[in-house]
Amino acid sequence: MTVYVVMEPPSQDRRERVEGAVFIRDGFSFLAFLLPVIWLLARRLWLEALAALVLIVGAGIAAGWAGLGQAAPLLSLLVSLYFGLESNGLRIAALRRRGWSEWGPVEARDREEAELRYAAALAGEGAEEHPPSATPAPAAARPPSIRPSGGPALGLFSYPGSR
Repeated sequence: MTVYVVMEPPSQDRRERVEGAVFIRDGFSFLAFLLPVIWLLARRLWLEALAALVLIVGAGIAAGWAGLGQAAPLLSLLVSLYFGLESNGLRIAALRRRGWSEWGPVEARDREEAELRYAAALAGEGAEEHPPSATPAPAAARPPSIRPSGGPALGLFSYPGSR
């Protein structure tokens, strides 16, 4: 099964948000690995495409200046591998910057099944409820009773009230 992240467009009307939802598959993108700059440009990720181009060309130039001519293809391969692994995460981040909201993850075999599960979840739970976000919440601050006493500690942990 594949996990899809459901992104909803910035709209006040619930119907428009549901109809305009985008399903982004979480995982490795082979096309983004083979042709990172072209893949990013096709997805309208202009800044990311510029960064990929600078990294690929810069890695080749840096390897040439350092006298590591054989390392240049390896460095560009590493950059391509990064964009293959993180391409869909970059799409999600770009949509967030444009005001889209993350509805949550949907696990399905293909995109059509993910759309059906999304529609079923909306029909079954109500329009305002949705599953938890795929991104973790920021860590909460520790309560004052658990904070270290300020004394020296042996190892990684200090225990409140002990000296």
